[in-house]
Amino acid sequence: MRTVYSGELHVAYGQFYVESRPEGEAESVGLPESFAGQAGGLCGAAVPGHLFLITSLHTGEVGLTVEVHDTAPPLDDSWEDVVEAAFRPASGSTVVMPWGDGPLVSLDLPVTDHRVRYCGRDMDRAREEELAILSGEAAADQYLLQFWPAAPRPDEIVKRTAGAAEYWHQWARTLPPPPSPAERAEARRLRAQEQARAEAAEQQRLEALEWGGRLPSQALRDVGGNVAGLRALDCDLPHAVDAAGPAAQRSIARWAAHRAYTEAGLNGVEWIAPALEAMDRGDELPAPFDELRHDWDRFFADPAVPHTLVDSIDGSREGFLKQAMAVPALFDAMGPVPLRAALDALYAAAATYGSDHPRLFDEVRRRFSLP
Repeated sequence: MRTVYSGELHVAYGQFYVESRPEGEAESVGLPESFAGQAGGLCGAAVPGHLFLITSLHTGEVGLTVEVHDTAPPLDDSWEDVVEAAFRPASGSTVVMPWGDGPLVSLDLPVTDHRVRYCGRDMDRAREEELAILSGEAAADQYLLQFWPAAPRPDEIVKRTAGAAEYWHQWARTLPPPPSPAERAEARRLRAQEQARAEAAEQQRLEALEWGGRLPSQALRDVGGNVAGLRALDCDLPHAVDAAGPAAQRSIARWAAHRAYTEAGLNGVEWIAPALEAMDRGDELPAPFDELRHDWDRFFADPAVPHTLVDSIDGSREGFLKQAMAVPALFDAMGPVPLRAALDALYAAAATYGSDHPRLFDEVRRRFSLP
């Protein structure tokens, strides 16, 4: 015999628990569900891996001893009310749980069939003297919880004395039969389904917040690139470009590249103009635009390229080279996916405009009749 715990237990609402259930199945178990189909009403064992234990005292300290045995212990006649039930831990962790609190003690029971005996003493006196107990006097009712390995068999009222215990025994016999294993499995499936539905709804709510209060199309979800940056500047514009369709998106991409290069004063540079024309025709970009590295080399080496400064898009910083902000717009506009080409080119153009980017967005809306 091993005494796992001997001392006081704080109870609330006249109950405490033994819990041993797999991770992910920690949902609360109700009083009727725990006692459904039982003869006794003190130790509810109808839910696998869970014991619902009744005390006579509603709120306060009761005495509790918890023991683990190798075989069935002899019955001590000093206990006035005794019930037994079958119990099988559902995991390697079995704990005694006060109501609304963390574990009191761990039992370390093997995952095999057990018999549990729950004994009470002075249950009627506890009920009669509850006010005195609440004022700080010693606990009136005492309880003993014993476990030992045993084959499953129905619960049993071994000894009955207290009227308080008899009340719970009679109440238990009024309950409907417990759900079958198949019904329990279906209930778990429905709970999981409802949880998944709630999680999906919350995910959609958060996603809609990111996208200005409405969900994006799958194309917008998958587009990548600088869509998040553009969305942060104007949450409605990505939706409008998405709804415009591929042909309009390609036109928007080319228009944005032209606006960026015009704003930066690059459209008149001799070796840059042919690249803009090739973009408009849908042709391959000529050298040095055939490789971005070559373009940057020429960009910084040519004194004909203007160098002017622009502030950041949010206006918080100054000193950005406007022409460098514009360069990516041309390459973005050549992207193979029209939606991404349009969004990325618009973002590069917005960076070229800096904090004046709302003017660019007003222009694109008017030019392409976007909402």
